[in-house]
Amino acid sequence: MRTPLERVRGLGSAHTGTGDFWRQRLTAVAMTLLIVPVIVVVIMLTGRNHAGAAQILGSIPIAIILLLFIIASTWHMKIGMQVVIEDYIHNEKLKIASVMANNFFCVAVALASIYAILKLSSGV
Repeated sequence: MRTPLERVRGLGSAHTGTGDFWRQRLTAVAMTLLIVPVIVVVIMLTGRNHAGAAQILGSIPIAIILLLFIIASTWHMKIGMQVVIEDYIHNEKLKIASVMANNFFCVAVALASIYAILKLSSGV
């Protein structure tokens, strides 16, 4: 039950919680399925020199596994932090700035991780 004043101000549920819930569960399942291959890749990289690591990371299936893991984990991180920000920051301007900073940070982490993998796999 909402008062007419709440309807005018637009206060109340944004009706986006269910979508965030399912996206976070989807990324969690994706990370759960990808963690074993990622651990295997890390074990394969143990003790290798730069050329050996570049050869392993240059493989298309391994690159795809790592890229999918990076995307799933950064997306999961973005959703989780956004939920915390929306729940616990009550100043609207600070909330918007924090969500924007969270988005930029998560994109930067994903791009830096992908760049590092590509740089290492190219052998440069």
